[in-house]
Amino acid sequence: MKLAVASGKGGTGKTLVAVNLAVVLSSEWETTLIDCDVEAPNAHLFLRPTLVERDVVSKRVPRIDEARCTECGACAEACEFHALAFVGGRALIFEELCHGCGRCGLVCPNDAIRETDHPLGEIERGQAGAIAFAHGRLRIGESMASPIIGELKRSAPESEWVVLDAPPGTACPVISALHDVDAVLLVTEPTPFGLHDLRAAVGVARELDLPAGVVINRDGFRDNDVERYCAEEGLPVLLRIPFDRRIAEAGADVRLLIDVRPEWKEPFAGLAASVKGLVR
Repeated sequence: MKLAVASGKGGTGKTLVAVNLAVVLSSEWETTLIDCDVEAPNAHLFLRPTLVERDVVSKRVPRIDEARCTECGACAEACEFHALAFVGGRALIFEELCHGCGRCGLVCPNDAIRETDHPLGEIERGQAGAIAFAHGRLRIGESMASPIIGELKRSAPESEWVVLDAPPGTACPVISALHDVDAVLLVTEPTPFGLHDLRAAVGVARELDLPAGVVINRDGFRDNDVERYCAEEGLPVLLRIPFDRRIAEAGADVRLLIDVRPEWKEPFAGLAASVKGLVR
């Protein structure tokens, strides 16, 4: 079972759900947690893993041999991301726009393009108790998170349960995290902002044809509009986490909810059972 825990916005409690669920699952099944939020990973703060492996993730970017280049412009014309341009008779390469597809080298009639590695970030793997753990970090100044997420998913150990803590929002990194999962949990909060971003996240899940369930965090804080929306859209609400000071303090202290309030182990175990029901 590959389960993504996602949200349309940051700060809804997505990581809270992912880490507590993973710990509860690990008491009965082989479990892997992958923190796919490579721009701001924080699952390790809760799980405190021992990290034993580290790899650099790179993309291939072009280098132009000026002795061979005839400035025909075929490479720039072929690049749909506009990572190549010719200005004043000189070739310019915008590495931050390059997607590493290699198309420019294929169309060059003079074999004037070679590729070199451009580091994007790092991934680390290890163990957090019974949980196999992996996360990544995008290097400062880089904008392309998806290759790191893809490598995280490829290199993480297979388990009976794989829980992916997805990036917030609905942009390309989220699509990369949700690709090829079995189901998605959408964590939201009962506020107008929460409802707005939940709608966007539901749209992504449906576009990817993924079974989806909803977790409402800070339940009882504001209004019932999220509940009404879920009922209208046929979205099952699988767990409600109340608006509770002790739960907020646990998060602020980077402590697991199930450690502060052990009675929550049973609801998270029930959440796992409900997730299985989504994909049957």
